[in-house]
Amino acid sequence: MKKVTGIGGIFFKCRDPQKMKEWYADHLGLQTDAYGTNFEWRQAEHSEKKGFTQWSTSSENSQHYHPSQKEFMINYRVEDITRLVEELRKDGVTILDEIEAFEYGKFVHLLDPEGNKIELWEPNDTEYDKIVEGRTK
Repeated sequence: MKKVTGIGGIFFKCRDPQKMKEWYADHLGLQTDAYGTNFEWRQAEHSEKKGFTQWSTSSENSQHYHPSQKEFMINYRVEDITRLVEELRKDGVTILDEIEAFEYGKFVHLLDPEGNKIELWEPNDTEYDKIVEGRTK
């Protein structure tokens, strides 16, 4: 069974998220929106299908990373999130919440051994493609 298939997103805290997005847009060419940007790419095994990696800034006071005390969170793209969560629970991994389902995918959060919060995403790239505004290709 495949577990992680790629990086779904990088999220990090900063003092001024808007200024940070502007800096990355001005100096590194990221096409940002309210959330950051999405790096659009093609899937290796199915080159006709798009894939996305989200890049987002958030306030240094954001509770989105809680209970982790770290300044970042990584989102990993996975297949069959339900089965994976079952395996992780059997292995004693700390699962922070229940799987949430949206049109564009399913999500769940867990902690690694050092307390880093991790987000798992089973994407529906077809639906996600419909809502993406900021794209960096």
